[in-house]
Amino acid sequence: MKKILIFAITLLVAQAAWAISRPNVILIICDDLNDYVEGFDGHPQAKTPNMARLAHSGVTFTQAHCNIPICGPSRASLFTGIYPHNSGCFGFTKWDGYEVLKNSRTIMDYFRENDYQTLGTGKLMHHMVRKEWKNFGNLSDYGPFAFDGENKLPHPDVPAPFCDIGAVDGSFGPLIKLTGKKSPDGKPLVWRTGSWAKQRNLRVGPQDDRDLTADELNGQWAVDQLNARAGKPGRQPFFMGVGFIRPHTPLIVPKKYFDMFPLDSIKLPIIRPGDVEDTFARLIRGIPKGADGPRSEDMGTRLFNTLVASYKSQDDALRHFIQAYLASVASVDEQIGRILDAVDNSSLKDNTIIVLTSDHGWGMGEKDFLYKNSLWQESTRVPLIIRAPGVGKAQSVSPQPVSLIDIYPTLVDLCGLSKETRKNEKGHSLDGHSLKPLLENPERGDWSGPDSALTALYIWRMKYDPAKENYTLRAKDWRYIRYANGKEELYFTKDDPHEWTNLADDSVHAETLDAFRQELKSRIPPAGSGLPPQPPFKPKSPASNKPDSKQAAEVWKDKYFTKHPAADVNKDGKLSWQEYKTYRAKFDPPKK
Repeated sequence: MKKILIFAITLLVAQAAWAISRPNVILIICDDLNDYVEGFDGHPQAKTPNMARLAHSGVTFTQAHCNIPICGPSRASLFTGIYPHNSGCFGFTKWDGYEVLKNSRTIMDYFRENDYQTLGTGKLMHHMVRKEWKNFGNLSDYGPFAFDGENKLPHPDVPAPFCDIGAVDGSFGPLIKLTGKKSPDGKPLVWRTGSWAKQRNLRVGPQDDRDLTADELNGQWAVDQLNARAGKPGRQPFFMGVGFIRPHTPLIVPKKYFDMFPLDSIKLPIIRPGDVEDTFARLIRGIPKGADGPRSEDMGTRLFNTLVASYKSQDDALRHFIQAYLASVASVDEQIGRILDAVDNSSLKDNTIIVLTSDHGWGMGEKDFLYKNSLWQESTRVPLIIRAPGVGKAQSVSPQPVSLIDIYPTLVDLCGLSKETRKNEKGHSLDGHSLKPLLENPERGDWSGPDSALTALYIWRMKYDPAKENYTLRAKDWRYIRYANGKEELYFTKDDPHEWTNLADDSVHAETLDAFRQELKSRIPPAGSGLPPQPPFKPKSPASNKPDSKQAAEVWKDKYFTKHPAADVNKDGKLSWQEYKTYRAKFDPPKK
């Protein structure tokens, strides 16, 4: 009996020592952050000294890509480690409604199963499920918005027609005191912020005398949590997620960040006139003529054309928008610096893994496109920096194409975890590959993953067929795109980094094109293999005595949502009839 007791105590001590020795993890994810980050050659005027500081102590992946370039499904894929083509989650239906995903563990749930504390704040997964976290700080907050006492409005300095797009995507400018500013119908304005469920006024006075923004609150929350855990031997290891909202629209941050980028000094991206003409994205995005009239533009084209129409020239328009974007990135960088300070100036430094990334990129006028959700470089590429003390080779760069799907298995590997990530047989194992070999040897690591990063495209549908969606493969020197209608694009990125010349019809490259076709075929489900179980379509339409008319009305409304995403005020990925009526009356009144 005594020997059994001694053995049990010894085992408990060993388990406790193992738990203490495991590294902590901080996953920082920014929203809509493209390569406008120092070290990624995205914009020469980007000011991100703290992201650069993290890169100096870790490994930078210069060809990291998202797996679907729009918020909801991208985050669902990242946090579950499962490709959209294996889950069916290509759209904005709540991720935990998909059978595959709800029966697989999110990364935070998995770490909790492995005896980690899990804590998070801000925008992490697009649809918040609080049970996934042990400790959660602040809900997603897209503010601030100008507010007239009844409606959220764009920044008062944004000209028409761009401001008509709405308070989210049609808004950018400095966070300034609104004294004297009024709405178009003469109502005084205040700043409004908060989660979609709970709003509050944001006090903004002179000389930066103001309330904290959402990103500042999340930065402070993270620092407080880190300080509470530093210097405490024997504590449980933690997994922390920090989701910053900027540079997601509205691009509204304190004026001091705008002052860092004088408008007349802004350098513009290199845009080739007519570059969009040899591409095929528009062919699969247009909505046919119907109740909403003809539509030939997708969101990215609409934003670009409307922005240009709002200023005296294309250059002038892009300078204003890029200034706001760079300012927003700089504001987030400051918060990342606060987190780094809390780690580096404490006992956490040598035992805390830090990952910095984004959910997808953002096009800045290239191919007449100002948005995310394209299969070109500007949308798919994301910054990815990993600091792994004792493993990663500091000040290093890896050019290997990788993707967000690889983050989950990398952290599992680095932390030495081994439990099953599926909850049961209805779940799916991790699709990605550990980046640990590339952290140890960034240029020539023994990478077990694929040669190309795979990205799908979000297109509104009631059901998704993985064999018939739109995909791109980004290899070291090439990008291949295959659209659902069979059209293809092929770019030799080594000599054509801007993806200006589509080589798909050039017979010289027929062998390369066929190799990519075969690779894509091997990586996605074949036609006729069956669909992953998806959430049922449940119409919630106006009163009607005919079920068919209800469904038709719901389908029509969702098509309208595709054209007018800003109408989704609460950002839950669906357009309610009340949201539709409010938006239509204010911004898009029916023609008489």
